[in-house]
Amino acid sequence: MSSGAVLVTGGAGYVGAHACKALRRAGYSPVVFDNLSTGQEGFVRWGPLVRGDIRDTTLVLDTINSYSVDAVLHFAASAYVGESVTNPRKYYENNVGGSLSLLAAMLEAGCRELVFSSSCAIYGEPEEIPIGEMTPQNPVNPYGASKAMVERILCDYQRAHEIGAIALRYFNASGADPDSELGELRDPETHLIPRAMMAIQGHINDFAVFGTDYPTPDGTAIRDYIHVSDLAEAHVAALQHLLTGKPGGAFNLGTGSGHSVQQVLDAIAAETGENLSVSNAPRREGDPPVLVADASLSRSELGFTPRLSDLKTIVQTAWMWHRRAHPSLANARSATPSVKLRNSTPVP
Repeated sequence: MSSGAVLVTGGAGYVGAHACKALRRAGYSPVVFDNLSTGQEGFVRWGPLVRGDIRDTTLVLDTINSYSVDAVLHFAASAYVGESVTNPRKYYENNVGGSLSLLAAMLEAGCRELVFSSSCAIYGEPEEIPIGEMTPQNPVNPYGASKAMVERILCDYQRAHEIGAIALRYFNASGADPDSELGELRDPETHLIPRAMMAIQGHINDFAVFGTDYPTPDGTAIRDYIHVSDLAEAHVAALQHLLTGKPGGAFNLGTGSGHSVQQVLDAIAAETGENLSVSNAPRREGDPPVLVADASLSRSELGFTPRLSDLKTIVQTAWMWHRRAHPSLANARSATPSVKLRNSTPVP
């Protein structure tokens, strides 16, 4: 256990807030640094909030010094793939420029340990599944490219400045805090599970599945879903790895198995007991048929094993959160729950 202060950039966001809760549980003192452009002030419950932009190097430096910060968990970033294509400048300025500013403040303050929130988007459309850490990086959008750039910067800073850094490349973050204190709350919401639940509740009326003609058993894309609370625990494990003097590196965070969009929708139907009206849409450019992690390295090196990442638990915790955070507008409950895509093959 430790009482050391940990700066959590983007700590008012979905994954960052869960990480703050995990840090507090492990005995650390999280200090949230967030501009609240997408984060939720109500998610800051386990330590103080400093409201600011990480590109403000002086404010970051003052925060590190004021709270005697020992290490940093870095989540702050713009994270909409589609937006990154139409507004790449925002992504390079926020994600790359912001990381450089953070590193400058850390070096000035003598703070040398950093856990970086990376993404499987750095791999692009890999030719081999499962995806290992040595899979070639070939991002297909500015969001993924910005994450890959920061990883390269961290490698260079480790050599030049003895920064201890770990990049955690996670796959599909999903689910919600089992205590329903935290969950996914974005505007706009783009992720499959929360959008489906918001559609069931009547908050959105444009729920679509992008691609039903993939070369997969049911025609829908397969992804590796990992529970957000497991991700949070992995960040604590990575932090402890660095603070005990072990070397940095890059690690995939996933389960090693995938679920199709149809399987996820079937699980949501079973949990909610509600019908969901689904429209089909064309595949999105750059969406591979299958993305599944080889997560063996994080298990062997970080001692990280997901505990909550089975699909049933992911859906259950997400639905609990949505019922609390977004009271349902739908009054009718179908006697025969069913979420099926038109012209699709049922999942065995």
